[in-house]
Amino acid sequence: MLVAASNTLPTNSGYVVAAYLVFLALILVYVAIMAAKLARVGREVAEIDDLEQRRAQQAGDDDARGPASGARSGQVGGHV
Repeated sequence: MLVAASNTLPTNSGYVVAAYLVFLALILVYVAIMAAKLARVGREVAEIDDLEQRRAQQAGDDDARGPASGARSGQVGGHV
């Protein structure tokens, strides 16, 4: 009886394998896109961190120069 049932089932195993391969290819493309985005965001975060460190260093240098540094930003005598 099992033999008779197996003869009546369709043999679409090629389509199933093709569907799994297409799905796997789509997953791999998605992972590659996400990895590229993650790398780009990582570079941008590193660049922003570097800019922030430079600004902090410049702010420290400006504070060390004294109250005259406030005159550059339009403040008279360095008062806020």
